[in-house]
Amino acid sequence: MSNFLSSSIGKKVIMSLSGLFLIAFLCVHLTLNLFLIFDNSGELFNHGANFMATNPVIKIVEPILAIGFIIHIIWASILTLQNQKARPIKYAQRNQSQNATWASRNMYILGGLVLVFLVIHIYNFWWNIKVTGNLEAVVVDGVEMENTYLLVSSLFKSSIVYCGLYIAGAILLGLHLTHGFWSAFQSIGFSNDIWRKRLSALGYIFAVIIAVGFSIIPLYFMAGLGN
Repeated sequence: MSNFLSSSIGKKVIMSLSGLFLIAFLCVHLTLNLFLIFDNSGELFNHGANFMATNPVIKIVEPILAIGFIIHIIWASILTLQNQKARPIKYAQRNQSQNATWASRNMYILGGLVLVFLVIHIYNFWWNIKVTGNLEAVVVDGVEMENTYLLVSSLFKSSIVYCGLYIAGAILLGLHLTHGFWSAFQSIGFSNDIWRKRLSALGYIFAVIIAVGFSIIPLYFMAGLGN
């Protein structure tokens, strides 16, 4: 088992599995965040956020997710360094754009930029919700919970800079997914020409949904539509 994990194939499989796990998380996270624009009262989003904060299953999944992020970042760094060592000579005459997309050639850079955005995002939201614990309380349907809607909406309405960073982060994440989506499936066996084309197309669709879906949220509040 240790030999498999230390092999290049093993590292790619781990990258793929952790990547697929994060893709699933993005689907859940985007669904919850879109509650922000489906209900101006904030009750729907507060219900969702309260469920995520109090559900025992989510409490178990959350640290697993954090570990998944860490593993994905570490393995991406290891694989990138190994690839650079394996190809120390740069061929100036080779036009790489004919063989690979821009996103696939810059996955590590895109991942690093997404990580920077993630740190800022965690500081603004997760840190205030989980650590400082100074959120205003609100009663929704007879249940007292933290008013996370107020925290999120206030930041988007008060900071154009953060709205810009959030949109940029969503676009970078989308670019990262255009290659990462089908690559994750390819490394676990879906590597024939037929599935490669299908997964590549599906990856672009998923990337657009993620980028547009997350970008809509700050634009919604910038337009003055949220409470």
